Amino acid sequence: MELIAETIISLLLVAAGVFGLVGSFGLLKLPDTMTRLHAPTKATSLGVGGVLIASMLYFWIFQGKLSWHELLITMFLFLTAPITANLIAKAHMHRYSKQIKLPDTGTDSGWATFEDETTEVHPVMTRTRAAPAPTKADH
Repeated sequence: MELIAETIISLLLVAAGVFGLVGSFGLLKLPDTMTRLHAPTKATSLGVGGVLIASMLYFWIFQGKLSWHELLITMFLFLTAPITANLIAKAHMHRYSKQIKLPDTGTDSGWATFEDETTEVHPVMTRTRAAPAPTKADH
């Protein structure tokens, strides 16, 4: 049983190392920002996730303790990496691309990053409760 567990943990660590290496290599060698963005968000996330899952399995099988820290870190990583990549990609599109050069979305609406320049957008302020009365310190 221990040999099987050690083999699974070792395979997870080796696979995680390969994913981390490929993600780092892609970050360095890919030509532009949009293609470079793909490597660390996918491959490196799988690499770090593999190390964390291997650590969780080790402590569960050999130490008899179930460690929730690694599971929570993995969940946090898998939730935040795609969101961060999406925001970086939208910022890059907004800064370096013109809406005319972007590919068609296939729908009636355009890309969410770009605003319609013909209509002015005003912020909307909403209140959920009444504001407190001003005090002398506010003046």
